[in-house]
Amino acid sequence: METLIQLGEKAKKAARALARASSSEKNEALKLMSQALVTHTETILTANTLDLTAAKENGITENMMDRLILTQERIESMANGIIEIADLPDPIGRVDGMWKNEAGLTIGKQRVPLGVIGIIYESRPNVTTDAGTLCFKAGNAVILRGGKEAIHSNKALVRILQDALEPTIFPSSVIQLVEDTTRESSKEMMRLNRYLDVLIPRGGAKLIQTVLETATVPVIETGTGNCHVYIDKDAQLTMATDIIVNAKCTRPSVCNAAETLLIHEDVAEAFLPVIEKALAPWNVELRADEKALSYLKKAIPATQDDWETEFLDFILAVKVVSSLDEAIEHIDRYSTGHSEAIVTDDYAAGLQFHREVDSAAVYINASTRFTDGFEFGFGAEIGISTQKLHARGPMGLNELTSSKYIIFGEGQIR
Repeated sequence: METLIQLGEKAKKAARALARASSSEKNEALKLMSQALVTHTETILTANTLDLTAAKENGITENMMDRLILTQERIESMANGIIEIADLPDPIGRVDGMWKNEAGLTIGKQRVPLGVIGIIYESRPNVTTDAGTLCFKAGNAVILRGGKEAIHSNKALVRILQDALEPTIFPSSVIQLVEDTTRESSKEMMRLNRYLDVLIPRGGAKLIQTVLETATVPVIETGTGNCHVYIDKDAQLTMATDIIVNAKCTRPSVCNAAETLLIHEDVAEAFLPVIEKALAPWNVELRADEKALSYLKKAIPATQDDWETEFLDFILAVKVVSSLDEAIEHIDRYSTGHSEAIVTDDYAAGLQFHREVDSAAVYINASTRFTDGFEFGFGAEIGISTQKLHARGPMGLNELTSSKYIIFGEGQIR
């Protein structure tokens, strides 16, 4: 098993080789990686079975199991995602504007790779291919450090991606995996300043907080998703029902799922019994404030912690508010800055919600589940950034680049 220092040294060399590659060379390599996933589907599924068996023995929850499991359909989706990345415009080398200064110098700002990216993540093996290939297309070498829950899946996936690069100009070390899943390796990676240019954590609140408190490598925070949907007094209630069911029930274990339902008091009596019935087939547990409880049959009283929690489960906090302003105040207090939605036919209310809610993605009349790199047209994503520096929201190719100034002169001196 290679040490992190060895992985870092190889990644530095690989990053230099990758930065010299043309778009067509990278795209051809990506297509080979996509084909390799499909070709080796049975190998991936066999490795994933080992992870699923261990997860069951360790009592992992059903929703966390959903993050871990791979199927033929999911592997095909991962492969298609790589093709989409190959088809995207390459940001590397793009010059964002040129101008002349008083000395006659022509100055431009050019997109360049970040260099070597480290990614620490938990149980989703699809992150391995998404992150690895996105970093590759943006000209970055990547060191992946997944959780122990998916180690067999991740090892198989990285080996397949690396083997696919054999007939290309690229060294296999452009995509590497930390196979040591101990806490010690995680902490060592957080301090790998000599080799990592940036570290991106993807996972739950505990992982992200640990990285923020421990890392000496620059970090792009991909935060948790305590997402809200607010039903305004002028909402179409059928639309509101569809949006809530989609935002809560399609995949409750992901960060863009709704965790809190806010509803205007003028429509609470008419709407809450309807949404309770609509959520019943999924056995969604409703945790409601005092006003909402009076309109619901099976809800339990909400606690203070419920407003602050990313449940990642079939649980929904429910609160009745007296105004749009109160809804925005609640979101401002408890949101993690990920995704929020308003359902309304009032144009002015929608604009106020857009203007005053300070999250990475703010929706009018749509589900929060659209906050995703695939849905935004990025091919895939490296994560959802909830910070404001460098990147915010779904992080695609552009967010995996930096810039440098390129200057053309004719002998000028200062």
